[in-house]
Amino acid sequence: MIVGLISDGKYGERAFENFKVHFAVQWIALPEIPSNVMLDDDLDVDVPECDLYVSYVRHPDVILQIAELQKPMILGITPGVGLAEQAKRINPKVVSPRTMCSLEPNTGIPEIDEFSRYFGKPVYEVSCNSQGTVEDIKVNRSSPCGSSLASANFLKNKSIEIQNLQDFALTVCHECRAPRFGHTCDKEISGMIHIISLINSLHSEETIHLNPETNNFINKLKEEFKARA
Repeated sequence: MIVGLISDGKYGERAFENFKVHFAVQWIALPEIPSNVMLDDDLDVDVPECDLYVSYVRHPDVILQIAELQKPMILGITPGVGLAEQAKRINPKVVSPRTMCSLEPNTGIPEIDEFSRYFGKPVYEVSCNSQGTVEDIKVNRSSPCGSSLASANFLKNKSIEIQNLQDFALTVCHECRAPRFGHTCDKEISGMIHIISLINSLHSEETIHLNPETNNFINKLKEEFKARA
């Protein structure tokens, strides 16, 4: 599958390098246009044929123009829910995840679901000892920016407790490439997603005993995430 990563130059470089591990990827550079500049005509761009486009473009008119190609498309940046809905009306094969690390292979669009087998909502494989110390951690699905991998390395040889989980989330936020202006991009939400994904990977509850304070922290975090979803 050929993935076209479309960028106006500010975002996407790290994702491009990560995508190349699993897919043939084309870097498609478009001119940077301030989002407050109205385009009277379509931008004259040469977008090569790809099976899937991942857009890190910031200008609303350009986003809609790309949607008109009628190809499967993931909006890595969406400056507003209204624009995402408009893009989906133009092209039903457009998806706009809240963050790129919340994407899952359940869209029903084959190209996007194939992509999100490898990139999207993180999936960890964690080995802990009976005291809850992380002895090994693998990332089976990573956020496109690579923050899932960086945070996994942080947790090695550390226990699953509140301070370490908070520092784990801060590591995610530090590595996260979500732009600040995008209404659907949120570094804090990304940190929550990674903590919850990590906890969900701990299946051997009979051998991993988390203290009551940590369990309470996790439950409150899940409630907050659900309320903000």
